Amino acid sequence: MAKKNQKHEKQEKNQKALKKRTGKKSEDFVQLAAPPKEWSYGKELARLQVELVKLHEWIRAKGLKVVVIFEGRDAAGKGGVIKRITERLNPRICKVVALGTPTEKEKTQWYFQRYVPHLPAAGEMVLFDRSWYNRAGVERVMGFCTDEEYREFLRSCPEFERMLIRSGIILIKYWFSVSDEEQEKRFQARIDAPTKRWKLSPMDLESRARWLEYSMAKDEMFRYTDTKQSPWWVVHADDKKRARLNCISHLLGMIRYEDLTPPPIELPPRRDDHAYMRPPLTDQVFVPQIY
Repeated sequence: MAKKNQKHEKQEKNQKALKKRTGKKSEDFVQLAAPPKEWSYGKELARLQVELVKLHEWIRAKGLKVVVIFEGRDAAGKGGVIKRITERLNPRICKVVALGTPTEKEKTQWYFQRYVPHLPAAGEMVLFDRSWYNRAGVERVMGFCTDEEYREFLRSCPEFERMLIRSGIILIKYWFSVSDEEQEKRFQARIDAPTKRWKLSPMDLESRARWLEYSMAKDEMFRYTDTKQSPWWVVHADDKKRARLNCISHLLGMIRYEDLTPPPIELPPRRDDHAYMRPPLTDQVFVPQIY
């Protein structure tokens, strides 16, 4: 009985926190079927990816404009979840934006200008693998922007996002939270694995020495940009696989969609034209079959 009361109190607390954070109740979000007690990562990922295909088709059919931002510490798992989201989707509809260092010209532009061309048109979903929040994170900590540029970002970012939402864009922001110990393990794994070593940049190594500064920058960023219109959703990311499933499940719950899967298709019979003579295979150059 005590356990049930504790569970009920926890649910009530979560409800109050959700309403305070977003102005919405849990019933305002889509509720997916709960996973079975005995579940496997592979089966759950496959199930959620089927739902992502349904969502992606709904976005296309209804002309929705969706922006999903993925932020967090280095090696927190942002790229992993983006890869699993896009794995089964049409890249013309679901696009990934991962901008590099701004050019000299871009440095002279209005800060948000380089991101605006990548915003979605009707029927598109854009996933930002890091976004305009670079200014509040790496640029702030590493000194790549001035104090005035940083303060202006904190003032203008909430208004910029309100403009996006008023224009009809569905904006969803995720922060991947990883512990110091887990990040250390992942950095070490990147050093040891030749296929992952490219992921470890000098900036990543510098971030290790500035853990506290990044924590302070994140907290300040949340203080200004975690708004009811555009809240941050924090993903516990120490367990990569659970983080992926939790994030995808939550994303599916953020947009009400219906199953527009077309009925089974029958292929038409192929017409053979015996009057056409194809060139001999010896005229073609084939890839060597070494496997």
